[in-house]
Amino acid sequence: MTSHDVVAKLRKILQTKKIGHAGTLDPLATGVLPILVNKGTKLSQKLMEHDKTYIATIQLGIKTDTGDITGNVIEER
Repeated sequence: MTSHDVVAKLRKILQTKKIGHAGTLDPLATGVLPILVNKGTKLSQKLMEHDKTYIATIQLGIKTDTGDITGNVIEER
């Protein structure tokens, strides 16, 4: 599900056209997707001004055809 999919689904559920998000859903990540509705959409710029923090686990020594863990291993060292 993409960020756009979430907004589209909530637009129908909440029956509003004034809705958006302040982030992006990454299929390999976990976290929060801030949804802004009606007057809350005015907060978007403030939310986007802040830095994000990531915690990652990496595996060294493999190369995949997609550049991430979902791809096929094409090289190992």
